[in-house]
Amino acid sequence: MDNIPNPGGGRVKAVALLSSGIDSPVAIYLMLKKGFTVYPIHFMQSEVNHQKVRRIWMRLKELYPDSLEELIAVDAFEYQKPIFDKLIELKKEKWICIFCKFSMLMKAAEIAKEKNAMVIITGDSLGQVASQTLDNLLIISLATDLPVLRPLIGMDKVEIEKIAKEIGTFEISIEPEESCNFVPRHPIIRGALGEFKKIYREVFGKEC
Repeated sequence: MDNIPNPGGGRVKAVALLSSGIDSPVAIYLMLKKGFTVYPIHFMQSEVNHQKVRRIWMRLKELYPDSLEELIAVDAFEYQKPIFDKLIELKKEKWICIFCKFSMLMKAAEIAKEKNAMVIITGDSLGQVASQTLDNLLIISLATDLPVLRPLIGMDKVEIEKIAKEIGTFEISIEPEESCNFVPRHPIIRGALGEFKKIYREVFGKEC
């Protein structure tokens, strides 16, 4: 295993977005394998999904007990729902998926500062869902000045699932669960940066 050099000494610390899906556990695994210390963050919408994520975290913890830190849970209803409610009020609900991921990176950046982490890890794989087109990834990346590492960006679903099966997270991820409470019927696929900045001002009352 190659440890990533840290100018300050020791292993490089990272925060990572962890969901109950297939992709993000694989992304975290690949960066643990690289020698990172990872603080996983889960945006909790239900207890059922949270327990799935805890089981995924426990499996990854078995593989890298010294490198994977405790699971950090953020209440999505408390942290994100007010943002989504404002978008609905503005009749901009199509932007919810972009603002969802944007707000996740905002919170991840806050936690990274607390943990002295240098990077954020996500399970983005180009084009798989609405928030992962190039246009939308460009917008979402504006949420933080920290480097955002996307180890799955060029992989397809078959490659990702193969790794998930090898590391023992796949069977947990595909168990039935509640769907997202917030996803709009027709999410924006190719968001325009100028329009995003205008909506951001209306939602947060400040410049992006």
